[in-house]
Amino acid sequence: MNRKAILTLILTGMAETAAWSQQSAADSVMQHDRGNRLSIGGYGEVAMTRNFYSDNTYRYSRAAQYKDDPSHGRFDIPHAVIYMGYNFGKGWTLGTEIEFEHTGTGSSAEHEFEEAAEWEREQEKGGEVELEQFWIQKRFSRALNLKIGHIIVPVGLNNAHHEPLNFFTVYRPEGEDKILPSTWHDTGLSLWGRVGKFRYEATLTAGLDAFLFNRDGWIHKGAGSPLEYKVANKYGLSARIDNYSIPGLRMAVSGFVGNTLHNSDPHDMENEGNRNKDAKGTVIIGSFDFTYNAHNWIVRGQADYGHLSDVTAVYAAKATRARQSNSPYSSDNVGEKAVAIGIEAGYDVFSQFERLRASDQQMYVFGRFEHYNPYIPAKGQMEYQFTEKNRMAVGINYFPVPQIAVKAEFSKRFLKQQYNDEPSISVGVAYEGFFL
Repeated sequence: MNRKAILTLILTGMAETAAWSQQSAADSVMQHDRGNRLSIGGYGEVAMTRNFYSDNTYRYSRAAQYKDDPSHGRFDIPHAVIYMGYNFGKGWTLGTEIEFEHTGTGSSAEHEFEEAAEWEREQEKGGEVELEQFWIQKRFSRALNLKIGHIIVPVGLNNAHHEPLNFFTVYRPEGEDKILPSTWHDTGLSLWGRVGKFRYEATLTAGLDAFLFNRDGWIHKGAGSPLEYKVANKYGLSARIDNYSIPGLRMAVSGFVGNTLHNSDPHDMENEGNRNKDAKGTVIIGSFDFTYNAHNWIVRGQADYGHLSDVTAVYAAKATRARQSNSPYSSDNVGEKAVAIGIEAGYDVFSQFERLRASDQQMYVFGRFEHYNPYIPAKGQMEYQFTEKNRMAVGINYFPVPQIAVKAEFSKRFLKQQYNDEPSISVGVAYEGFFL
């Protein structure tokens, strides 16, 4: 075999390895098959942003009034995650992922001596603590695995590959994050496996709650629950197929279908009488995404489209439920359709310098563009033109070591002419890795 043929085989093998290394988020908690039964790892992000536009609640409805508002800044820890996995043997494994969003929550009790010595509870900060994955898995073969517990719903690029080293921007790609739950996790079961150049996954989970849908996020909050448990009067089905046939390239299609009305509790529509008794609020989502990682380029993209049936009945039921005392629901409108399209590309400029390449450092210069709209109304619904946005971002990702990225970007949202565009600058540091 000549030298050129050997080099081609090596490069092809490296590209295939890079493609297969783009594993799904559901697999990422299990990295212990190197002699250790226990695996511990995680990922996290620290971010700072300066927004050069108004943060007033009425900046869209009274755009001219807030056009010249001062900029505002934010520090944030969007996600801090701990992985723990354990291999029991004989094909049985455990995977867990605990996530702290925006540093979690905080509350305190105070004794107010100036108010009749009353005790008061105060919420000191916002944030969330969530059990994002908790499952038991039985491996029958490379082609067949059964997972039961709290699992990732692998619809779209963000959910299947949501760790911070899987996107260039400081925060998760905005369009898909706006319209879908992110990270979308729910309790149920999953069948998955690898066959040849394909990876497949099919899940059955608790259904979404239509009362949590809204104008600005479509079904983004629909996988949550204001109760201590997740209601499962209805169910959701999702499926995903990834293909790795072309060296360096991963392509995938995914989708979801499920009814969302009559799901918050058995009598959630009783105040509507018989008016909407047959409404289902069916959510259908289709998605395509890809990642190309070869020849010093990384290119990622996705396109998502969603449809909600019986949207008028969903809004009427939401409004009725929101009027109840201490209701956790809002009376926001919700669109019949939603769309998000995005693409980003980055080139490793350090690859052109032998000394930097030998030190395992990388510097990606990237650009991103996305179009999204979480509220596309049905005929007769109220229109809100500010929900449709285009967004561009340019910046760098510096990897001093493969597990850490230092990120910086300039981004800008472009709205319809009657509104003000929204530029910002963000910097951040992110990591992902295993300690054991």
